This record gives sequence, structure tokens and C-alpha cells, in this order.
Amino acid sequence: MSSLMRLSNAALVRSLVNHSLRSTRLISSSQKNRDAATIDIPKKAAAAAANPATAATATTSKNWVSYGFDRYDEAYDRSEMNASFFFTVTLCLVLGSVYWSYLPDPQMQDWAQREAYLELRRREAAGLEPINKDLVDPATIVLPSDEELGNTEIVI
Repeated sequence: MSSLMRLSNAALVRSLVNHSLRSTRLISSSQKNRDAATIDIPKKAAAAAANPATAATATTSKNWVSYGFDRYDEAYDRSEMNASFFFTVTLCLVLGSVYWSYLPDPQMQDWAQREAYLELRRREAAGLEPINKDLVDPATIVLPSDEELGNTEIVI
């Protein structure tokens, strides 16, 4: 119910705003260009007067925003940004991930799994069980007697 009220109020507010905009007249009170006095100052002289540090490198454009590498020289700032992104993205991320993905398996897990599949296929083709219950000959195993075990708990 509250969402219906919100929708109806939104439509009401929208109609009031549209009606008020249609009934108002906007009047511009800015000065005319011919009434304003202008002084022609060369850009290099204005830049040198504003900041002496930029006088030597007055190659910046009007709307230039620094990338954070150099606040005064646009060309140096852009080249440093390009170099840093090239080294971080291309060399570190791209070539680093390619190197990491093609490293050999240090624990040989892939080899062990492949050998297990080959052994299972061989045993199935020969008609044997996948795992032999007598993998180790029982005659070679020496078990302790009951007296030697005593009260030791046996967990199977």
C-alpha cells in the first residue's frame, strides 16, 4: 500500500514541477559581450606571472589534469604514466600470470593421477580388482601377539 502511495505522490510531484516550469519565464541577466572589457595577455606571460615553476615548462594545455607523476610538465607526466602502466600491467600481470600458469607441477600431482588412471585401465583390461586386498604378502607381515599388545586400544 505504501508503494502505491509513493507512486501516486511521485506522479503528483512530477506534474507540479512540469506545470510550474511551463508557467515561469526565465530571464537572463548576464552582460553582453560588447559591454564587457577584455585585456589581451599572452598565455606564456600569464603562466609565468601565475607560477614561476611553470614558466620553464609552459607546455601544458588548458584542461590538463595530472596523473600524479609530475604536476608541472604534461608530457613527462603522461610518459611516466604510460611507462608505469606498461611495467605493472604488461610485464607483471600478463607475463607473470603466463609464467605462473606454465610452471611445472612441483608435487607431481598430475603425474600421480595419470599413473593411477593408467594402472586402473590396465587392471580392468586384465580382469583384476582395482585394488588387490593382498597388495602386501600377508606372510611377510609380523603382527604383535595379544600379550604384547596388553591394554592398547585397537582401532580398525
